[in-house]
Amino acid sequence: MSDKSYATQMEAARKGIVTPQLETVARKERMSVEELLPLVASGKVVIPANKKHTCLDPEGVGSMLRTKINVNLGVSRDCKDYDVEMEKVLSAVKMGAEAIMDLSSHGNTQPFRQKLTAECPAMIGTVPVYDSVIHYQRDLDTLSARDFIDVIRLHARDGVDFVTLHCGITRKTIDQIRRHKRKMNIVSRGGSLVFAWMCMTGEENPFYQYYDEILDICREYDVTISLGDACRPGCLADATDVCQIEELVRLGELTKRAWEKDVQVMVEGPGHVPMDQIAANMKVQQTLCMGAPFYVLGPLVTDIAPGYDHITGAIGGAIAAMHGAAFLCYVTPAEHLALPNLEDVKQGIIASKIAAHAADIAKGVRGAREMDDKMGDARRALDWEGQWACALDPETAKAIRADRSPEHDDTCSMCGKFCAVRSMNKALNGEHIDIL
Repeated sequence: MSDKSYATQMEAARKGIVTPQLETVARKERMSVEELLPLVASGKVVIPANKKHTCLDPEGVGSMLRTKINVNLGVSRDCKDYDVEMEKVLSAVKMGAEAIMDLSSHGNTQPFRQKLTAECPAMIGTVPVYDSVIHYQRDLDTLSARDFIDVIRLHARDGVDFVTLHCGITRKTIDQIRRHKRKMNIVSRGGSLVFAWMCMTGEENPFYQYYDEILDICREYDVTISLGDACRPGCLADATDVCQIEELVRLGELTKRAWEKDVQVMVEGPGHVPMDQIAANMKVQQTLCMGAPFYVLGPLVTDIAPGYDHITGAIGGAIAAMHGAAFLCYVTPAEHLALPNLEDVKQGIIASKIAAHAADIAKGVRGAREMDDKMGDARRALDWEGQWACALDPETAKAIRADRSPEHDDTCSMCGKFCAVRSMNKALNGEHIDIL
């Protein structure tokens, strides 16, 4: 059937139409199209695939699929070299990131965004509220609700696959934030902009008030809505509080409204959360949002590790994904400190990929442990080339071994001839085990 017979991946699945994107995702996930089709139809899996992003290598996002990771990039007033950002994009895609979010907040953002959707095979996401001030070159309080909606349409037209929209905070949230005295208030950049706009204009959140019109735009281009959690906790003290949960209830209602128009939805989640609260957060989201894929930032499990937040985020991300999160937003060592450089991006991606992979093994995702089993075989055989082929980051592994090379190739410089693997191989083969 032609594209005209369906508007979105969700509508196609509900009509029993197998799109090329769904076919690709099924193959990647080792599923039959018959297994995947009802998951997309019900909203439990999304395939973000804007009709204008023609170079996309599509991916599915859902808790029963491989856990995907997103990489945040983009220029700021202090770091405005688009060539450097493109280098980060290419590096991220090479290292296996499934999604790139352009969070640029300076300069002429559209050419970079259009370059991404013209050349990048990964899913592309944006936060249109950031771009509104930049696009119009006007202060926040001078923008109208129409201005915000028009920027969403602009991003959809440019080929963006998913947009983060902070639809869940309303004027009621202003009273809640003032009354409940959070330690960190609102730490979502987009959420704070919407909150500030409502405070200055006295109007309702345009992303909530004009949600039906936004759904029509997303349906036209098949843009997936990522419902932003403006009230996500920015420190452990604010985790799972009334502001966060009340917004999540509203996001569940907005998910249902989107599905009524065949628009695909992801729901964004925390944030900073103690380890013992992560599983409960995932369960509450799955219940309130009816199984819509959960997209989490971290969660960061402690507040006191600036410079190492890629590790705190990976710990939380692994726990979250094991309990149902489908999509991890990477966290870099520069989180809370600076715009990440190339090395920060690499460290953030690797940490997130480890978290995602560990969770997939725990969940029993098809084929998840296959490479680990191959690594076990290569290590038993002291096959270094085989180990590089299995490694998430073979270049780093090779560099460490080369920097501290052993006297004998069948060992490493830590154990030498005391190597347990070497000794066991020789013992089981009936060979003499020489140590000295």
